[in-house]
Amino acid sequence: MDERVFGLHAVEALLEGDAARVRVLHVLDARDDARLRALIERAEAHGVRCERTSRKHLDRLASGGRHQGVVATCASADVATEHELEFRWSAFASPQLVLALDGVTDPRNLGACLRSADAAGVHAVLVPKRRSAPLSDVARKAASGAAESAFVVQVTNLARALRWLKEQGVWIVGADAETTRSYRAVDYRRPIALVLGGEAEGMRRLTRELCDELVSIPMRGRVASLNVSVAAGVLLYEVDRQRSG
Repeated sequence: MDERVFGLHAVEALLEGDAARVRVLHVLDARDDARLRALIERAEAHGVRCERTSRKHLDRLASGGRHQGVVATCASADVATEHELEFRWSAFASPQLVLALDGVTDPRNLGACLRSADAAGVHAVLVPKRRSAPLSDVARKAASGAAESAFVVQVTNLARALRWLKEQGVWIVGADAETTRSYRAVDYRRPIALVLGGEAEGMRRLTRELCDELVSIPMRGRVASLNVSVAAGVLLYEVDRQRSG
């Protein structure tokens, strides 16, 4: 089944990282600027067919999303499996950093989490096979190219995957708005897996029980919690701050 990747950042990242997946590059016929010409040249250098088309057609291909005049029709990208995670684990630089998303069902939030994960140097992002947003064109657009570079692992059983990480010496830290322990109080200089729950219900009970520590982000205003993608960015950059300092 074909997928649509749209937006300049996302398509540029796709061509740079996985051009072989692209079947056709659809380009707005009314747009002709240096950045778009460079994108077309890169696509043609990889043997990708480029077609000029109308805005109406692009709007339909992108399902109304903000495509910026470019949409790539490409073959579906397979997400990695638990076996591939185990195979690649030894190649990850230590201390390892994993982001696990337990039930994030909004594709825009998934894409934003992938963008933060890529920026913070996360080695792998774990998502459950069920109760999770698919890596759709909407998620890819929100990721601004990170979906093409991130190592996304779809796990059949998140609890089992977390147990395996613990066996590898990974410290599991879960974000939980109900706890009083600040996220700044944890030592993130060891191998870490950050676990964040879904938009409505948070982490499931078994996931929470598998965490070595539960932390929260202090809230100074009236809202009770942050959007999951914002929380992911805050936690990931505290890891980066400690490891860089």
